[in-house]
Amino acid sequence: MTNSARPARRLLPWSLLLVPAAAGIPAGLLWWILAPGGLNLVTRDPALSSGTVPLVWLPRDLTLAGILVLAGCLLAVFLADGKRPDPQAALLTGLAGALAGSAVAWGTGVLVARLWGPAVDASANASIAFSLRAWPVLLLWPAATAVSVFILELVGAGGRKPHAGGTGTATGFSPLK
Repeated sequence: MTNSARPARRLLPWSLLLVPAAAGIPAGLLWWILAPGGLNLVTRDPALSSGTVPLVWLPRDLTLAGILVLAGCLLAVFLADGKRPDPQAALLTGLAGALAGSAVAWGTGVLVARLWGPAVDASANASIAFSLRAWPVLLLWPAATAVSVFILELVGAGGRKPHAGGTGTATGFSPLK
């Protein structure tokens, strides 16, 4: 009986896809709690508690944008730790998870507003109901993750020591004296 040598099978880091996607649930809940038009805990201004005022629409979108950027920066810290066997696959899986988390956050916020918020007649304009007007906001979580990983890798590359290989080889760094 011969054992054929199979190439080592690399598993995708599924936790980097599932955890950010699941983190979209508390992010969406937090969006509804903080944003004008939701519970409005940021301003607590009664004039901004209803979506009928057009001044509410931009701060509502910016609240979700801030939450997603913060989530992207937090995810980048976990992705840039440098202890993963396949960092490229981890980054791509993390970015896909961030995109899924953005969609889940948006859906959760809208669902929570429908379940726990007041009944709203959105026949005049769909933005009267708790919603997202600026769809590109959903791209901020993966974008913030990618930019933050890039910055963290640049900062981390400056502090890394060169490989202990040969001096002046193509695979190792040669120290300058």
